[in-house]
Amino acid sequence: MEQLKQFFIDNEWLVRIIYSVLTIIISAIIYKVFMGIISKSFNKSKLKNNKKATTYIKLAKNIVRYVAIFLVIMIILKIYGVNITSMLAGIGIISVIIGLAIQDFLKDIIRGTSIISDDYFSVGDIIKYKDIEGKVLELGLKTTKIEDIATGNIYSIANRNIEEVAIISNLLYVRVPLPYELKLKEQKKAVSDVIELIKKDELVEDVQNLGLVDLADSKIEYLLKITANPKDKYQVKRNANECIIEAFEKSNIEVPYNQLDIHQK
Repeated sequence: MEQLKQFFIDNEWLVRIIYSVLTIIISAIIYKVFMGIISKSFNKSKLKNNKKATTYIKLAKNIVRYVAIFLVIMIILKIYGVNITSMLAGIGIISVIIGLAIQDFLKDIIRGTSIISDDYFSVGDIIKYKDIEGKVLELGLKTTKIEDIATGNIYSIANRNIEEVAIISNLLYVRVPLPYELKLKEQKKAVSDVIELIKKDELVEDVQNLGLVDLADSKIEYLLKITANPKDKYQVKRNANECIIEAFEKSNIEVPYNQLDIHQK
């Protein structure tokens, strides 16, 4: 026993490594259990399908993770003999220098907090960033993670770029092209037939005819306003185009296309 005790005294570095490893393992277990309890309690609550509540939970988890990492680092530094009190006191002196070096990081955190407080968007919303339209998967202190609804790719947007983000509405506009040969009454019937077919789509909530909007060179165009979940907009548009073709085929209406008349002398 004395030999073992002397061994640890002579190999203090090994003891510190063991303590460090145990600190990380125990902290990880406590963190997992704590996060599991939060997730389980939230899933059982009535707020499970509440977008804002989901966003707050995800943000709280991010904060807990950062705090846990900070505490583990402090404990390990203490194990290795670092004077934590003096180090924390010195933070005030170098905070200005660090602040200049991590301006973007601080902007991300401040902006991430404002997203929550202002309810700009929540987890589950469809937003547009540059050319990407995606579903918000996770809202963190530093970044917002979205899934491109067109490709399924996952992107992380720095929260400081929130000014460039637009929230996608649940409205979709589709044009119905008709040939000039049709009389007005026939045009209205054809558009009504298209609307009836579109309404059968389970992804569509409502369809409205906004009327004749354009007299183009080779076609007449009516505009439809379709209400649907933003995440389904691409599929809804494809389905609507198929409905246009189907309605035209039933009524023997040809889809108009550009024609070029050539006159020879």
